[in-house]
Order: sequence, then structure tokens, then C-alpha cells
Amino acid sequence: MVTDPFTARLPRRTIPRVLNGQVALVTGASSGLGKATAIGLAAAGAKVVVNYIGPITAADEVVREIGEAGGEALAIEANVAAESEVMAMFTAAVKHFGALHILVNNAGMQRDAALVDMTLDQWNTVIGVNLTGQFLCAREATRIYLRQGINPEISAAAGKIICISSVHEVIPWAGHVNYASSKGGIMMLMKTMAQELAHHRIRVNSVAPGAIRTPINREAWSTPEAYEKLLKLMPYQRIGEPDDIAHAVVWLASEGADYVTGATLFVDGGMTLYPGFEDNG
Repeated sequence: MVTDPFTARLPRRTIPRVLNGQVALVTGASSGLGKATAIGLAAAGAKVVVNYIGPITAADEVVREIGEAGGEALAIEANVAAESEVMAMFTAAVKHFGALHILVNNAGMQRDAALVDMTLDQWNTVIGVNLTGQFLCAREATRIYLRQGINPEISAAAGKIICISSVHEVIPWAGHVNYASSKGGIMMLMKTMAQELAHHRIRVNSVAPGAIRTPINREAWSTPEAYEKLLKLMPYQRIGEPDDIAHAVVWLASEGADYVTGATLFVDGGMTLYPGFEDNG
């Protein structure tokens, strides 16, 4: 039987319980990649802080789903671009769960426009959430990790920071200069933090998704015609699912990745392999 790639969905794959006893905070966790990642970390045994902004309904649904599966989660509202809100969120997270071991810097947004039409507000808003937000959250997580030190019964690392980047940290994207710049910035933010923090046994890595079936890029996959066009960019010939990212994050947070720091894991179905050259250019 031939499967239609437009309508096909991968079944949810089992995530091993490799994070028992750990506490994770996922920014932008009420939908999309953040939601899948929060649920995946909980399935791996972590207690999870579900960060959100705006109405709490979607975040509460993530907390409920984690709870019904036997996990434990807490929703905390905070704008990651606002320093005081970030600091208050991390304080509340540690007060509630007693510790923090994993940060997933996922919150991100787009405000698209051609360069000549892009406003300063569009630029600043995207850079503020996508890049400054990752800096603020990583700084607060690092302060906690340094206070806690290493608990070998929990993890060989004092803490883990996983930055959600994008294939557009290396692929230019016309009409999205703010977004692409923020992701290129995340690449160097991650590498520099990894270099600075390695001797503290704090691991910092990135996951760079390609095209994933999430609301932020719905126009690119929501019709058969759009999906067929999208497949031309993906040698693996399917769109990514949010669970693909969740599995990658869980692995990077686990002891299986203890010797990995300063690395970007591209989860993109081969999008960064320059598919236009697969037939000798």
C-alpha cells in the first residue's frame, strides 16, 4: 500500500526513561515544538516547567497531558524577552521543584517582511524573543547550576542547556532577515556559552530543526500543493514531526550525550545537504 506523505503521520515513538529525578524548564512550551518537547521530557522521567505567555489554557492542557501520563509539570507565565519575568520564573521553578537540571531554550517567533519594508519594531521583537530571550534564560539557568554543583546520583553534568535554533542558522532566508539573524546569533551564543561553561561541567548544545509540522509554518505544509513543493527541499521526503525534535532534545539532555557540548544537531531530513545538487547540480 502506498502511503500519501501529505496525510501520513508518524506514530508516537516510545521515549526511554533516561531523565528520572531531573527537572527541566521548556520555554514556549504551550504549543508546537515546545509542547512536544515538554511532553517528551516528562515521558523520559523529568519534572517539567511549562513556560508560556498569554492565556493559560494551552499551557494547562500540556500540564494536564503530562499529569495523565503519570508525570509532573507546572505552568509558569513569563515573557522571555523581559529580564524581570525570566528571573521570577526561574526562582518560582526552583522553589516549586527544588532544583533545575535542564533548560530547553525553545521560545521563538517570526515577524516577516522584506528588508526594505521591515520596521525596527519587527526587528527588535524577533531578536528580543529569539536571541535575547535565550541569553536571559541561559544566564539564570547557569546561575542555578553553579549553585547546585554536580550531583552524580542525578547526572554527570552540573546542568544542560539546549538551544532550539533552526536550519536558518546556516541557510540564508530572504524576507526573514530578523529571524535568520536571530538563529545565526543563537549558533554563536551556544558555542560561546559551551566554551565558557565546559569546565563547570555544564553542557550547552543546539537542535536545529528543518521543516516541522507546527503552526508557525502551516502555510508551507497545509495543502498538498504546498507540501509537494516543500518536499523538494528535503531529501528524506517527509516533513518533520514535533516528536522528532523531542527525541533529539531528550538524547542531548541524557547521559548518553555526556561528552557532547558545543554541537548543533540538525534535525532536518537533509535540508542542509543542498538538495539542489543531488543530481550533480
